[in-house]
Amino acid sequence: MRDSITVPALLDLSHTLAAPLLEKVTFPWEALPQISAFILSLIPTLNADYQEVAPSVWVHKTAVVAPTAYLGGPCVIGPETEVRHGAFVRGSALVGAGCVVGNSVELKNVILFDKVQTPHYNYVGDSILGYRSHMGAGSITSNVKSDKTLVVVKTEPPIETGLKKFGAILGDYVEVGCNSVLNPGCILGRRVSVYPVSCVRGAIPADSIVKTGGVIVTRQKEWGNS
Repeated sequence: MRDSITVPALLDLSHTLAAPLLEKVTFPWEALPQISAFILSLIPTLNADYQEVAPSVWVHKTAVVAPTAYLGGPCVIGPETEVRHGAFVRGSALVGAGCVVGNSVELKNVILFDKVQTPHYNYVGDSILGYRSHMGAGSITSNVKSDKTLVVVKTEPPIETGLKKFGAILGDYVEVGCNSVLNPGCILGRRVSVYPVSCVRGAIPADSIVKTGGVIVTRQKEWGNS
């Protein structure tokens, strides 16, 4: 099971500027405490198509940022990404190319790979969202346990992360249904689909469907291949 939740098993690093960071770790969540420092080290390497719009906030000239959106540093917004009305990017956010950060979406300490969509009322904190993953309206990553203890990835055997704040890792092409909650330390393998209004825990194998009541079945037809 551990092999299925490593960086290579979950994420195509050709679709993110965070590749140099993620190549250094075995499991994606090991990169979470390093996101802020990595973005600061990345900023000097950005090409002339990026402009600094606020301290340590760099936006590609083809990105569209609504005047009512807030971007806190350190932050990088990639080409052809849309940041919509009322979005709240608290900082430590590396957002890739062709992404959507939508109305009233909040991001904090995250990596969004290229073509990620968080279009409506999402909270994404202390998380990594893989290439072309999509969060349905109102779906969130819960990044702190209710008892405030350290997050454990629920595999066999469980993996101690040493992190108090850890939301979710979404592999490439993941679809999360509307108003779903991804509990702390949730790992969704490539091409996983989650039914709306679901409560998801643990590590979900690639090509699975999480149905109502937490029933997990294997997808019968491949889709979303690059």
